Amino acid sequence: MTVSTARETVGVQEFAALQARVGVLADRAEITGLIDRYLLGLDVVPAGGGRFDDAWARSLFTPDVRITSPVGEHEGIDGLAESEQATLAKFERTQHMGANYMIDLAGDRATVRWNALMTHVHLDSTREARGTAPGDRFTVGGTFTGEAVRTSEGWRFRHLDVRAVWVDGQGPLALTPKAEETLQSL
Repeated sequence: MTVSTARETVGVQEFAALQARVGVLADRAEITGLIDRYLLGLDVVPAGGGRFDDAWARSLFTPDVRITSPVGEHEGIDGLAESEQATLAKFERTQHMGANYMIDLAGDRATVRWNALMTHVHLDSTREARGTAPGDRFTVGGTFTGEAVRTSEGWRFRHLDVRAVWVDGQGPLALTPKAEETLQSL
């Protein structure tokens, strides 16, 4: 079989190689989209309040997901939405930006790594307790590493490890023991 164009003919092997390359590019684009949906989803507050629900969690994570972060660990998809809601409810608003996505594909699995800048604007109650100005914030520069897997619904995270590399400002008033330990180590 050959594929002809006005300029040249592509043989079967060349066509198969092109198909494989397009498949890799499509997988990378889908995983990049997964990362972006996750980061943007942390910042978007839907109409009617609340940020996270089970549909949010299922659209991003496998049922056996494991997340490790500076504020704690979570295993399994059950309760993940509530855990994220409790963590981010300590802030008026947030903005999570990712860059430098490294995606290493191996069939239906991929290791991922990216840098992130995570800005958290404090609640009015936090600012009042500290006597700080409106817009007072806590900014974290960090990395995300993990594993994504192809499922029947598309790519999902199976594991994420979030690391703080540096911080600017004070964290929320109430910190988990792990978050306190992380902040003291930076």
